[in-house]
Amino acid sequence: MRVDEIMSRAVRTATAGESAELAYERMRAGGIRHLVVVEGGRVVGIVSERDLGGARGAAIRSGRTVGELMTEGVATATPATTLRQAANLLRGRTIGCLPVLDETRLVGIVTVTDLLEVVGDVARKASTDARWKPVRRMGRWPRVSEDRRARR
Repeated sequence: MRVDEIMSRAVRTATAGESAELAYERMRAGGIRHLVVVEGGRVVGIVSERDLGGARGAAIRSGRTVGELMTEGVATATPATTLRQAANLLRGRTIGCLPVLDETRLVGIVTVTDLLEVVGDVARKASTDARWKPVRRMGRWPRVSEDRRARR
């Protein structure tokens, strides 16, 4: 599976000169945790809810701009990036999102939440598959040690 199959195409953006407080209010109102910072059509950073101090970060945001609080040197993906590659990038860099670029044009964003939804869908399908059933013994679930002995 590729990133372009699960990414959000409606990417919310901000500019570096935008008020940090205004950016936070837009995130809160939109129920999102990341804004891609764009200048002249080029991705220059990411600002997250955490960067802006969250609900109790009014003092951090006060009088500051997005450019002062954003993270530069953004890891990105392409539409052809596999979900495994995207997950490895997110986990390896301990980040919550990847802007998706086609050449230099911003075409989407993929988040940890997007990947978890895919995992949840796969797990749900597996649990309804007739071939996969949990093992129960004597009307109760086995203890881990009992289960390990049974496998030997």
